Amino acid sequence: MSSGPAGHVARSTDRPHPETNGGKPVRTSARVFLRTSDGVAIEAVYEPGAAVHDTSRTPSDRPVFVVAHGFTGAVDRPHVRRIARAFARHGGVVTFSFRGHGMSGGHSTVGDREVLDLAAAVDWARERGHARVVTVGFSMGGSVVLRHAALHPRQTDAVVSVSSPARWYYRGTAPMRRLHWLVTRPEGRVVGRYGLRTRIHHRDWNPVPLSPVEAVPRIAPTPLLIVHGDADGYFPVDHPRMLAAAAGDQGELWLEPGMGHAEHAAGDELLARIARWGVARAG
Repeated sequence: MSSGPAGHVARSTDRPHPETNGGKPVRTSARVFLRTSDGVAIEAVYEPGAAVHDTSRTPSDRPVFVVAHGFTGAVDRPHVRRIARAFARHGGVVTFSFRGHGMSGGHSTVGDREVLDLAAAVDWARERGHARVVTVGFSMGGSVVLRHAALHPRQTDAVVSVSSPARWYYRGTAPMRRLHWLVTRPEGRVVGRYGLRTRIHHRDWNPVPLSPVEAVPRIAPTPLLIVHGDADGYFPVDHPRMLAAAAGDQGELWLEPGMGHAEHAAGDELLARIARWGVARAG
């Protein structure tokens, strides 16, 4: 491996410099390892999107969607690739594996230090030449994009949070009780590592990070979209309503009839609507 700019560690498949077509920059796909501010290597993939073949446009003309996956996801999981393909019809796309997931280093802190992973991915997206960045997170990633926008103001141009919790330590549904067992028990973390290919940190949060509902009021004036299914088996509808109330006039809430949880429940029509919202608001 060779070291890239700004602390990035690039694989040989990366082509970090723009090609030119009639003097206009044209970006190519890339797969790299990024270095977070706390030293964790994060696997990331960039795709320029379908509009790259339009030689009248440069990357700065198109937004880039930075996708934050849910717990136990990873950049090469089929549901993450499906999300990337849907957004690539509307702009560039950066996908990455959170720490402890996929080929990224470190251990999952289940939404705490993952904010640093997203920050590295957003910085890289801008280095690819895109002037406008839309962060889109699902479940755990949905909480991460909210906290990232609150803690890193002006780094993103629009934020979409799908199926996010509003508050920490929620155990009101059977899936969340199982998740807490997975995260807090030694035997659960073994299951996570070998059964779900997710390495989970053994230490409790200290201090407890800013909760999603506490983060939301700090996001303004960045446009915010909260998307949630009314059939979500993890977080009932009081979670998105709490987030929307905290956002006030600065946020929008889409409560989707019949939708379940996160990436697997997000259909192509919904993803297209999210992408169109991001293009409009980030502009």
